[in-house]
Amino acid sequence: MATATATATATNSLGSYAAAVGEGSLSSVLSTENRDFLISPSGDKVYVKDIEDNTIGLYFGANWYSPCENFTPVLASVYHQLRDKGSKFEVVFVSSDEDQASFDRFYSKMPWPAIPFSDIQSKRSLTQRFQIEGIPSLIILDSSRRLVRSDGVELVYRYGWRAFPFTAERIAELEAEEKAKHASQTLENLLLVDGRDYVMSHEGQQVCITTSDKLCFPLLGSDMKLNKARELQVPVSSLVGKTVGLYFSADWCPPCAKFTSRLISIYNNLREKNEEFEIVFVSMDRDEAGYSRCYTGMPWLSLPYDAEFSKALSRYFDVQGIPTLVIIGPDGKTVTREGRNLINLHLEMAFPFTDDQVRMLQVKMDEEAKSFPALFNHVGHRHVLKLVSENSGGGPYICCECEEQGLRWAYQCLGCGYEVHLKCVRQVEGDAAAKGQVPAHDSFCAIDSSRGV
Repeated sequence: MATATATATATNSLGSYAAAVGEGSLSSVLSTENRDFLISPSGDKVYVKDIEDNTIGLYFGANWYSPCENFTPVLASVYHQLRDKGSKFEVVFVSSDEDQASFDRFYSKMPWPAIPFSDIQSKRSLTQRFQIEGIPSLIILDSSRRLVRSDGVELVYRYGWRAFPFTAERIAELEAEEKAKHASQTLENLLLVDGRDYVMSHEGQQVCITTSDKLCFPLLGSDMKLNKARELQVPVSSLVGKTVGLYFSADWCPPCAKFTSRLISIYNNLREKNEEFEIVFVSMDRDEAGYSRCYTGMPWLSLPYDAEFSKALSRYFDVQGIPTLVIIGPDGKTVTREGRNLINLHLEMAFPFTDDQVRMLQVKMDEEAKSFPALFNHVGHRHVLKLVSENSGGGPYICCECEEQGLRWAYQCLGCGYEVHLKCVRQVEGDAAAKGQVPAHDSFCAIDSSRGV
């Protein structure tokens, strides 16, 4: 989770923009001598003077880059919510698309005005003026055209509409609220909602569903048939004192399917060792049918399908993409949001995911790395790879073989930007015939957590 320090850093970084941005009318930012209007999705003119008194979000993006495709519906959701609340907020799209057809396809998904695609000079000038180095980027300007924030994308993902008007004071308030919530966090206040004090199980045993243990749902209904609606409820109180992984995943996300398979193996191994570990599935599916398909193959517990509650939980943990595994300790406090990466690196040895355990595993990795050759002629790449440590360029990175995050040690081709885990280069060496090419990696699916409270 980002901290107040991060806010201070982001706010201080605005100083580098100040001279270039300055103050003045919105027309001085968005208009030219020959154009005093923007275009709407319907093709109508939107005159710049008509949005002068709004907080403005300049959205720099492009059709050809998937993070922009992912962020656009999230921003659109926030945009509609703020408009419904009567907030004076407007977004202006500044396209980096390669041609008019690509612009038209991408812009058709947006509800706000845009700089005309044909006005290349204005788009270039805005990109230079606000020092845009990557997309998606959301630059926030107040009604006086002062630059408020340059990290609008992160704030929209993290806080949704509640970030408005994006001032340092507002973000400080939200961060203080977060800090207070996390300080008093327990597993029960995370998972209990509106009288529901249980999670779901595949196992079908008879269980109590209240924390007072006074009421149990029977396995049989009045017709003496299994009561499936009741037999699957497990009290949240039964998880207190265990290490619990909150697994944010969805049926529509290919990287989730891949990680779920690995997580099942780790989960079963830890259960066989009688470790106090449980996983609760938090569905980011778009409907209950998707949730059912996704949960069918999982051996662990699940929250009942509730899209709004799942989004609220994902905002609380600042989950910007899936799969994500958040680890909650026996005391109910967050241990790490990096459960997925730790499992990919260390498998079941990552348990219980604490800082002490991670430090011990890092020392172990350093010792094991000493047995690897300094150079390796990897079958999956045309150049010789060099063994590098974290201090000499070894992380973090995405492994070009298994498509998962790596850290600390890697085999690297600096010229090509090619990196693989030490364990993956060994595997490929013994399975050369099966490896024909390096796969394109798509190991992360962005989510829209902006709706809800």
